This record gives sequence, C-alpha cells and structure tokens, in this order.
Amino acid sequence: MIAAERLIPARGARLFVREIGTGPPVVVLHGGPDFDHRYLLPELDRLSDVARLIYYDQRGRGRSADGVEPDSVTIESEIDDLETIRESLGFGRVALLGHSWGGLLAAEYAVRHPQRVSHLVMMNSAPFSFEERERLRMDRQRNPGTDLEGMKAIAATPLFRAGDIAAEAEYYRLHFRTALRRPEDVERIVSRLRIGFNREGILKARAIEDRLYRQTWNSSAYDLSPALGRLEAPTLVIHGAQDLVPVSCAENLARAVPGARLEILEDCGHFAYLEQPGRVHEAIAELLLQARVR
Repeated sequence: MIAAERLIPARGARLFVREIGTGPPVVVLHGGPDFDHRYLLPELDRLSDVARLIYYDQRGRGRSADGVEPDSVTIESEIDDLETIRESLGFGRVALLGHSWGGLLAAEYAVRHPQRVSHLVMMNSAPFSFEERERLRMDRQRNPGTDLEGMKAIAATPLFRAGDIAAEAEYYRLHFRTALRRPEDVERIVSRLRIGFNREGILKARAIEDRLYRQTWNSSAYDLSPALGRLEAPTLVIHGAQDLVPVSCAENLARAVPGARLEILEDCGHFAYLEQPGRVHEAIAELLLQARVR
C-alpha cells in the first residue's frame, strides 16, 4: 500500500501530512514533542488494514518546520493545527492515536472538542498532570539503570548544545536505554528520531519542547484529570509493564476517562507499537470495530 503525502496550510505554517490505509480516520500524534512522525514507521502502518491513518509532523518539527518560530508554538496552536487537519480532510469526527507526548496532546484536543473525537487511543502516554510528571521524575531518579549523570554530561557539551546529531544520538541512547526491553530496539528508535533534521531543526524542536512543557506538566497547577472525566468517546489506554512512565500513571489515566479500557503489555517498554506490534494491532482493531458497531 502506497502512502499519500501533502502539505496542509495552517496559520503561519504548512503541516506535512502522510496518509495510508482505508477505514475509519485515525489521526496519529507523535511524541517528543521535539520529534516528528517518522520514528513510528514502519510498524504502526500495520494498522492501515483496519484504518485510514493520518500522520502529521507537528508545527515547527520535521517537515512542518519551515517558517515557524518557536515562540509562535503553544498548546493552543497545537490544538488549532489538529483542528485544521480535521477540517481540511473533511471529517466530522476522527479517532486520535497519541504516542507518549502525543497522548497528552490527544487528551488536550479531546477535552476541548469532545464532539469531534470518535474514539481515543493513548499509547505509552506521557503524564497528564504535574503530580504525575513528578512521579515520573522520581522514578527515573530511583531507577539504577538510568544514567542521569551521563545524560547531563552529554547535554553540557558544546556539540550537544549546538544541535549536533551524533551528540543527540548518544544522549538518547542513554535516555531510552531503560525504555525498551531489547538493546537492538534502542538503536532502531535512536536511528529514526532525527531523520531529515539538521542542527537548526534540532534547536528549533528543542525550543518548542521547552515551551510546551512549561505550558503543561511543568506548571504546578496543570491537571487534566477533571476534564478527562467528561469524555464520552470509547477510549483505550495501552502501556508497557516496563515503560519508563510508571504503570500507575496509565492506571490513573484509565480511571480518569469514563469506561476506558486499560491494556498493560508484558515484556514491553515505552514503544509498544515496536515491541508488541501484534498486541497493539489487535487491541486497536477491536476498539475500532466496537466503534463501528455502535
């Protein structure tokens, strides 16, 4: 199956969109938020047999970077961009599939536009409150396999601060070393994170990431829990038993959304679509089928 690619105009940006598959529309939200959609490929394309997958690079990242200044990116502009994509493609409602940071973005959109979300999949979701973010931070500090000092040392080097791709790769090898069960999968992910990025793009994406973090989980008042309790879309929360994000965060997320189904995958870390592709396909396909039956 061949993917179609296009640029969709948005206010102050052009958003790169990639579509593949047939079936109900599923907009895929990548993580980072300083990455683009390509680290999800090719594994997530397996869902193209049950859904029309719509990937896009978020504003200022990947192939949506041209002409975007980091100061123009906010959580509100992220929501507006997702709405622009939905409207441009002519869908009344879409499913949202968010990985990592993309799970938080999916939730932010869903609480603002619940009538436009057919169903919701949050895979290895980022924490959705300041309190959960602190739990993640403390867990990372307690984990003996997490080399925080090594990451700090790399981040302080001139090469890393200048956006050097090789220095970034070394940093993320340490960052994701405890996030995947198999060492070869760490290399797979690291090799994909900066496909097509240059130094300028890396620095822009980092600046955007910092802004979005300040506007969300780094704010002590940030908590999506009350708003999530008003959602009605069928919801699936997929999480790895060995995810770097504590399982308790996924459990709390599933409790916050009425009727949400929680799938904890054994022998799986932070990249469920790569580590347990069959289980992920089965769970999401079942959710989409249930939605069509309803």
